Amino acid sequence: MAGEKKFGTSLFGFKRADVNAYIERIVREFDQRLKEKDDEISNLQAQLNELRTKYDDFYREAESVIREKEKIAGVLLQAQEKAENMMVEAREKALKEKVHLDQLLESEKEKIVDIKRELKGLKNQVATILTKYEQQIDETVSGIEKQEGLYMQEDIPEDEGEDAAG
Repeated sequence: MAGEKKFGTSLFGFKRADVNAYIERIVREFDQRLKEKDDEISNLQAQLNELRTKYDDFYREAESVIREKEKIAGVLLQAQEKAENMMVEAREKALKEKVHLDQLLESEKEKIVDIKRELKGLKNQVATILTKYEQQIDETVSGIEKQEGLYMQEDIPEDEGEDAAG
């Protein structure tokens, strides 16, 4: 069998030197393996500590990112609410302005209708006055022509009137 140790025999059993050498070799091998395992445990412990440190760092960073994300989400919600409020206010203001402008337009239309009516009345008055003045001018011209005709007849000597008649 492999790993079996055969000791030499002596008068009262196995040779003490062989047994002691074997035990010392086993103890050295055990110490060597124990030291290797201790080193391996130390290395694993160091790796574990390093991984824990990294985990803690990542965890803190993740918490920080989550807090930042929550802050950003909160700011976005506030911005969205503010934008919606601004839109509502703008719509209300636009509606009020439209109503005001519609009223103003209606008022201006009424003024235009009144001005047209007044202009039509003034046009009729001017036409009436012009007709009246035209009649007066015509009468004056006729009167002047009559007067002219009378003056012309007075200026004609009687001799000429007789010559023309006779």
